[in-house]
Amino acid sequence: MPEQKKKRSEVSEKKKRKFKELVEGEKPLKKKKLSVKISSDPLDTEISQMDAASDEEKQDEQELTTEEMRTLERKLKKERKKEQKKQLREAGIRVVKENPEKPSGAELALDYLTSWANKREEWKFQKTRQTWLLLHMYDSNKVPDKHFSILLDYLEGLKGRAREVTVQKAETLMKKLDNTEPEDSSLLEKSERIRQILQLLS
Repeated sequence: MPEQKKKRSEVSEKKKRKFKELVEGEKPLKKKKLSVKISSDPLDTEISQMDAASDEEKQDEQELTTEEMRTLERKLKKERKKEQKKQLREAGIRVVKENPEKPSGAELALDYLTSWANKREEWKFQKTRQTWLLLHMYDSNKVPDKHFSILLDYLEGLKGRAREVTVQKAETLMKKLDNTEPEDSSLLEKSERIRQILQLLS
């Protein structure tokens, strides 16, 4: 057992050395065949054994699996990128990353809802989108009226814990709104939406 561990650590050390050589020299990996000569002359045998040992080291270094080769290539690529960035910084050139704009959670949730209404065959359930819709369904700025009517149809199919929690939250909000005097039109709109949802789910 200890010998196997020792061999493994030696092999990993050899791989690390090979990687360092690659990074420093950026040499491409080449595979070579091992050939060992055995002679009757003791001096030749000793030399060939030394050659075999160094050839064995080289072979161990070159016996990298395809996954290890890919890993080495990725590491080399990262090192090159770092080096390029460093050179650009030293030259005083500032590189600005272009991040493509990602759609917001609101856009994704509303797209999810419209795809549910229009393309049911392609539509897939997504918990995060449903959760966003349930959190913001009372806000007409986040869920416009044209989407709210679709949302009501969507909520008819709501089952289990999500349905129970939605009803509980709606009842709690309704009690709060009943205790306060609605001066703001947005509160009136909110209370109307809460009533519709309670009627639908109760």
